[in-house]
Amino acid sequence: MGLFDFLRRLLGGQPTSTSDQTSPPPPRQMDAVSASSKGVKLQHPLRYRSSLNRTARSAERVPELPYRFARLSVDGDGYLDLSNDADERWLEHFDLPVLRTPEELAVFLQLPVGKLAWLTHRFDEGSRPAGVREAHYHFHWVKKKSYGHRLIEAPKQTLRGVQQKILREILDHVPPHPAAHGFVSGRSIRTNAEPHVGQKILLKFDLQNFYPSVRYSRVVSIFRSVGYSREVAIWLARLTTSAIPASLAFPKGDPSALWTYYPRHLPQGAATSPALANLSAFALDVRLAGLARKYDVRYTRYADDLTFSGTGRFGGALSEFIPLVKQIAKAERFALHREKRKVLRSSQRQSVAGVVVNEKSNIARNDFDHLKAILYNCVKHGPSTQNHDDHPDFAAHLAGRIGHVLHLNPQRGAKLRQLYAQIDWSR
Repeated sequence: MGLFDFLRRLLGGQPTSTSDQTSPPPPRQMDAVSASSKGVKLQHPLRYRSSLNRTARSAERVPELPYRFARLSVDGDGYLDLSNDADERWLEHFDLPVLRTPEELAVFLQLPVGKLAWLTHRFDEGSRPAGVREAHYHFHWVKKKSYGHRLIEAPKQTLRGVQQKILREILDHVPPHPAAHGFVSGRSIRTNAEPHVGQKILLKFDLQNFYPSVRYSRVVSIFRSVGYSREVAIWLARLTTSAIPASLAFPKGDPSALWTYYPRHLPQGAATSPALANLSAFALDVRLAGLARKYDVRYTRYADDLTFSGTGRFGGALSEFIPLVKQIAKAERFALHREKRKVLRSSQRQSVAGVVVNEKSNIARNDFDHLKAILYNCVKHGPSTQNHDDHPDFAAHLAGRIGHVLHLNPQRGAKLRQLYAQIDWSR
């Protein structure tokens, strides 16, 4: 079993019989990938389906409490046991801990189950914090370069530790699609750019509100798809998503922020969000990679940046290719920034997530010159005169930027490192 098997699982592959103990067969919906590549309007978009080991509804209802915090049945006469539909084949395949109930999850996370329930706002109305003080995140609005604001949600200490453990021992074991390069071990901004070096045509898209567009139900689906029972998937999803308090102040003049962030979503600031965002885009990557192959072009994604590139013939196909990309993104519940769509030809400066790719992967000359000027002024006038954005650790900030240049162009990076070594940090 490999990546394609995981895709089958994510998109709803079902076994031919209940005794089937091998990888699930490819679902009929997979035909939609090639259909979209040919411009056929999708009648049945790819959707997540429940576990291979689905429990009959009649078997879910039990008369006595099966475990702590089990949900009441619809009629209130009994409880729902949602712990029996885990799929240990997939848990074993990804080398994940076998967890079926909240108590087992609490032992894994080394917290009392009551405290775990508190972290999920189980005791709060609407399962969201009553106010900012009761939330398990620190909130901070940041103005985007274009219109609107971005909400940074930094988890507080206890939740941060829980999310880091979920990342290390669960999410890091589940590989994203090969086209995904952002926040993936062994891949980088450079590996994302290299497939597009020297191409005649570069087509770029940007996913709008990438993290907040990944809602709670999709995160539950991800944890279900790797084999967890519905009960554990629900708890894991609540521990890795955010429901902002109704009293949170929104930026003045930006009412759209309410609709963007009010539903439970992936928080930008949580350690688990990049991995979950990559997995949420798995089907998107599969379909866009398939579309790219049909047109003999290359495709990569770095977080919310989608890049396609190809020969001069690709330019003649853009009028039909672009609508297909939009159709696939919409079917996968993502929105594209129309204003950020760009077509760049080899006669222009072509950059992929800030990396110039016209002839080789390189840092843009103006970005290099700007950083060089900052370092020179730090040496001449002192670093305190150059920290215009009030970075709490300006030395580390500059070192990181130099490391980025070293990664792309070692010769230019060495020049910057020499300047950095001359800075007197007491000034």
